[in-house]
Amino acid sequence: MQDNILSSGYDAVFAATPGSPTLRRLWAERALGPDFPPEFAHISFVTLPQLRRMAEELRLTPDQTLVDLGCGLGGPALWMANESGASLIGVDLSPVAVELATSRAVQLGLSSRTQFVHGTFAETGLESQSVHAAMSEDALQYAPDKLAAMMEISRILQTGGRFVFTAFELDPDRAAGLPILGEDPVSDYSEPLEHAGFLVDRYEEAPGWPEPMTTVYQSLLNAKEALIAEMGDLAVNALFAELTITLERRPYHRRVFVSATKA
Repeated sequence: MQDNILSSGYDAVFAATPGSPTLRRLWAERALGPDFPPEFAHISFVTLPQLRRMAEELRLTPDQTLVDLGCGLGGPALWMANESGASLIGVDLSPVAVELATSRAVQLGLSSRTQFVHGTFAETGLESQSVHAAMSEDALQYAPDKLAAMMEISRILQTGGRFVFTAFELDPDRAAGLPILGEDPVSDYSEPLEHAGFLVDRYEEAPGWPEPMTTVYQSLLNAKEALIAEMGDLAVNALFAELTITLERRPYHRRVFVSATKA
């Protein structure tokens, strides 16, 4: 049920994003920064320096395969594939995101070694030990079952494979009753990682928290009329529901940068 709710909401937002210069401009100005290459723009909070650091931790080589979980429109993952030469599999709950990311790979000349598929954190549809590395950007907090997600990532990774991600730690009290954040609000991802067979190499707060989240969210709320004109009511309602809940309930404890190795 939760997957259906998430998928329909994100389908609407992803479908409308390419046609909304206001959304893309505000996100670029307030979240990504002026140095982020526009051809790889996205709607998470990973900046170019953070993406470069993820690349350092992933240690990819051209003969390897990377999976991006909750890939959305694919910007960071396509940047990673372009920089490293590695093959890429992007997995997302939204069929619309999968379709748009696939088209984006074609436009960037990366389609020969990338594919985007429909799946979830807990059910990727990939074969066991089939990938060398995994990444995720500001999406893991939405997994309904975080431990099941970690177990699935461990299953598809080869021994010694790297998992590098950014995500928001959840405050269990503030996240209570918010089904979009799952039934197991995790305040520290170390425990489910270790339970799934990972060795945690780095676990640290991402710089700048809680900015730019509060700034970009409020900027989008202030641009409601322009966004409705560009995106339509359905997409804006889905987007604003999350923005409003986040600003009012403040369910997140910290945004963290994590790298781990499958033992």
